[in-house]
Amino acid sequence: MNMEELIEGLKLQMIEALNLDGMTPQDIDNDAPLFGDGLGLDSIDALELIVLLEKNYGIKLANPSEGKEVFRSVGVMADYIQKHRTK
Repeated sequence: MNMEELIEGLKLQMIEALNLDGMTPQDIDNDAPLFGDGLGLDSIDALELIVLLEKNYGIKLANPSEGKEVFRSVGVMADYIQKHRTK
């Protein structure tokens, strides 16, 4: 799976998991912040993303500060997944 496919799939999973109704993958900028001014996600969404990574990619994030780094943007998440996925 190449990076483009990974990013596209990740965006679709995020839209579903976070109930981002009405959004399409094209609406999510690869480099936009996921929290704050970007997508405006909150701490509940962060927990959903942690579950998504574990369920879909076999990645366990034990440390919340690690999550802050990984969840900076979709691009950063995809890069992390590519390096650490177990499934």
